[in-house]
Amino acid sequence: MDQGAQFTSETFLQPLLDAKIAISMDGRGRALDNVFIERLWKSVKYEDVYLHNYETAVTLLAGLGTYFAFYNNRRFHESLGNRKPTEVYHHGINAA
Repeated sequence: MDQGAQFTSETFLQPLLDAKIAISMDGRGRALDNVFIERLWKSVKYEDVYLHNYETAVTLLAGLGTYFAFYNNRRFHESLGNRKPTEVYHHGINAA
């Protein structure tokens, strides 16, 4: 899980609880909740960010825009039956 021990420790949490601040964290055993987003960011990093080594926020944002256009509109996804996310979004997962 992404919850480091420092963020779940009593030392960190008690001041928040004392101030009646609501804490939003998945409980133990909920690691699979993030599996899809973790897989997406792995793809983004290895297929784009690490290859281009963006030097500014402006070039990073432009590059990510280009990558996500590719990812959603041109890249085939095995988990979607070798279809593109755009196809599944517009036509449904069961459409041929």
